[in-house]
Amino acid sequence: MKSNQSGNNSESSRRKFIRNATAAAAGFYIVPRHVMGRGFIAPSDKLNLAGIGVGGKGSSDIANAWNNGAENVVALCDVDWGYAKNTANKFPQAKKYNDYRKMFDEMGKSIDAVTVSTPDHMHAPIAMAAMQLGKHVYVQKPLTHSIYEARMLTEAARKYKVVSQMGNQGASSDGSSQLVEWFDKGLIGKVDTAYIWTNRPVWPQGIPFPTDKPALPSTMTKEDWELWIGGAKYMDYHPLLHPFKWRGWWAFGTGALGDMGCHLIDPAFRVLGLGYPTEVECSVGQVFVRDWQPEYIPEGCPPSSHVEIKFPASAKNASPLKMVWSDGGIRPFHPDLIPADDFIGEPGSANGGMLIGEKGIMTFGTYGMAPQIYLKDGTKMQKTRPASDIQKMPESGHQFSWTKACKAGFGSAEHKALTSSFDYSGPLTETVLMGNLAIRSYELRTKKGNGYENMGRKKLLWDGKSMKITNFDEANQFVKENYRDGFGLGA
Repeated sequence: MKSNQSGNNSESSRRKFIRNATAAAAGFYIVPRHVMGRGFIAPSDKLNLAGIGVGGKGSSDIANAWNNGAENVVALCDVDWGYAKNTANKFPQAKKYNDYRKMFDEMGKSIDAVTVSTPDHMHAPIAMAAMQLGKHVYVQKPLTHSIYEARMLTEAARKYKVVSQMGNQGASSDGSSQLVEWFDKGLIGKVDTAYIWTNRPVWPQGIPFPTDKPALPSTMTKEDWELWIGGAKYMDYHPLLHPFKWRGWWAFGTGALGDMGCHLIDPAFRVLGLGYPTEVECSVGQVFVRDWQPEYIPEGCPPSSHVEIKFPASAKNASPLKMVWSDGGIRPFHPDLIPADDFIGEPGSANGGMLIGEKGIMTFGTYGMAPQIYLKDGTKMQKTRPASDIQKMPESGHQFSWTKACKAGFGSAEHKALTSSFDYSGPLTETVLMGNLAIRSYELRTKKGNGYENMGRKKLLWDGKSMKITNFDEANQFVKENYRDGFGLGA
């Protein structure tokens, strides 16, 4: 008995030694995620992804991050599963939620990274909650609903050491990199003026908010609607809010500037190395809804706007810059240097940008598409850089680059190579929202007697470091959000 027991012990020890040795050897090649610690995933592992707001643009955000099964989609959150049914059907194994807070409570330890594609007003509260749990975040443009939120998310990504990316996919396009290459070669010289324009809005703007109260869609409950409202002041459901037309109402959206600014201002911001602006001024299209008198509609964005934002010289561009934004279908005229029959911006000229340099003009469309140069010596140049393999992926690999960086970890080469991490997209978003601050200040009125006196028709001076308008304090009410209980940053 004794000798048999000894033999069994020896065999058991031998098997244990082999097993441990094999595991140790394997450890040189495959390191489980729990060993690497919070925020780090072994390259051999798949990310566990969660998508929040997965109807509309959110459906492609989570699908492109999933990358045909390269990663796992373990959780989905939406308040209208009728609108988001295609995503639900695509990922039947993912657990479904209508409240992101419950999702984080129940599955926080199982989730590595999150895509956030809700209406603008909930970007920051959701992204902050995810980052505080150590989750990497991909957030649709505009990054936030207010300037203060953009600053807070930028700082939080560094504090919690998470990999971040904003969903302005044109930042990863070969068109944008071509523009940078041309400018860095000095082809157009210093730039003093940038024109940016869009045909948006393509949703209702400049109209009074309706007073009727339609029933909720059959796919939503009252609880779902409360969650859709989130941190904003409560408003009853109306199809002018959900699922798409929320963009034209200040409580939830950021208008034409918020929708397209992060796509169209991005090339100029990137090419010229811009930082915080110093001043902003605007005018807006008037609304006439009764007695042919201009009407103030505090809830809604105007039908059109013209905004001028000024920047100091930067390390890349040795000239102060005036950026001129226009929306509502208003665009600049052809410069003399561009032939009359050539489009400006993108084909059709409905959206685009022009950088006016001392040696020539650089033009581009949405996502940096159709880059061209017109030089004063008569030279015309179009895109010459071939698209790389990653840029042939959906949306130029914008989501794929983010998931790749998530696996490599905060501070990795892959992370530093991202084209719209919050270190970049935070200040870009602040510039976009600076235009909206001017627009909302322009519309700001106080009732005096039987009429209205506009208080905001003036140039606003901006202290970027302190996030403050220095010459019109009432405009600062638009810098920061007020949230309903249970939501907000850190809720």
